[in-house]
Amino acid sequence: MTERRRPNPIQWLWYALGGRLPEEHREWVLHDVTAKTWIWRHAARAAVLLLPLMLVWLLLPGPLTLRLSLVLMAGLVGFFYSLVYSEESCENRLRKHGYPYGTGRAMRRAAKDKAEQDVRERYIARYRQVE
Repeated sequence: MTERRRPNPIQWLWYALGGRLPEEHREWVLHDVTAKTWIWRHAARAAVLLLPLMLVWLLLPGPLTLRLSLVLMAGLVGFFYSLVYSEESCENRLRKHGYPYGTGRAMRRAAKDKAEQDVRERYIARYRQVE
């Protein structure tokens, strides 16, 4: 397996906005969308898109309570839809970087199955010992 090369901050910002990274970051993209923290990473990318809009809405003229309500509701709706379609978004990121559609989902499923198998084996070893 090749070395995962992390993008610099400008490249990461481009990636968060939906851009494609250079080929040297291909393994890092796979790690980004299949790591244990993949959903948190996705939320951080969504925040990069939503926070500037929320800041603009906060600076609109009008009563502060109205502006705060607008920002809160827009943020909730934005994060909701972003998280609802997080798997599809990650799969499209992988597809942009040359992986077949479904790679991320399959890798996350395999990691989850392995972790569950480890837990099951530890449980059996501890509580189901045959005498």
